Amino acid sequence: QVQLVESGGGSVQAGDSLRLTCVASGRSFGRVMMAWFRQAPGKDRQFVGTGTWWNSGNTYADAVKGRFTISRDHAKNTMSLEMSSLKPEDTAVYYCAAASIWYSNNMVRPQEYDYWGQGTQVTVSS
Repeated sequence: QVQLVESGGGSVQAGDSLRLTCVASGRSFGRVMMAWFRQAPGKDRQFVGTGTWWNSGNTYADAVKGRFTISRDHAKNTMSLEMSSLKPEDTAVYYCAAASIWYSNNMVRPQEYDYWGQGTQVTVSS
């Protein structure tokens, strides 16, 4: 059974940094596309960025480009989301996702991902 577990969320001030981690288990995720999404109250789930298995060429949403960085550690089966210069509009529940099928290097839609974590809350106050 595939399981994704996120951790590292919390409450921070605007301008602070935070690191989220997603631990994958239940199968090998070595050649699987993974991604981070987020969902704010009353809004649809929003793409944040991809975590390619070759650890380069990630795609990022415009809203986070230059501030967020995604990386993967295949030895630990983890994916991290490094967030800096956080803004109040980054407040959301952040989800880790994994796809069972690789469609392209630019998988930005939630429906392209089959496995999801339970989410971790990030709250940024001004």
